[in-house]
Amino acid sequence: MKQGIHPNYHRATVVCACGATFETGTTKDTNIIKVEICNKCHPYFTGKQKLVDAGGRVDKFKKKYGLQ
Repeated sequence: MKQGIHPNYHRATVVCACGATFETGTTKDTNIIKVEICNKCHPYFTGKQKLVDAGGRVDKFKKKYGLQ
């Protein structure tokens, strides 16, 4: 490998808004990375995901294709 062209790769701590933390590798010049959402609080991973029907789209689709 060519010397002097690769960024410095080091360990950093990721801190979520929910309070969960974990370590990862990064090339950013920081030791702490703050995120708003992680796998501990994301609705998809926690099983608390809700289907939001914006403007009756689901009902409109079902009516259009005779699924009701």
